[in-house]
Amino acid sequence: MVKPIVYGVIGGGVAVAIAVIVLVVFQSPTQQYALSVDPRTEMVMGVGNVVRIYVQNTGSSPLTNVTVNYGTTSEPVLPILNPGEKQMFSPPAGTKMVTVTANPNITVMKPISDSM
Repeated sequence: MVKPIVYGVIGGGVAVAIAVIVLVVFQSPTQQYALSVDPRTEMVMGVGNVVRIYVQNTGSSPLTNVTVNYGTTSEPVLPILNPGEKQMFSPPAGTKMVTVTANPNITVMKPISDSM
């Protein structure tokens, strides 16, 4: 009667140890400061094609003074963009490039495509 319980406890302990090892080995590291910029042309019913810029903090720490610049104009500065937070911007017509900067020392430049 005692042997099945002992084997169960040992088997459970081994399963937990394997699970912990798998989580540690396969966990992807997150950068402290990272920014994703995704310009998209989307179809909006009744309006047509609309260009939108999605900016997301993909790091583990907040970004400050986030600026979205279209070359001739820019958006108001976002004082803070928290981890995981995503903002959408609409550039002026004819914009070909977007540059997003943030502190500490991050710059991402992306072309804006006219097609979907």
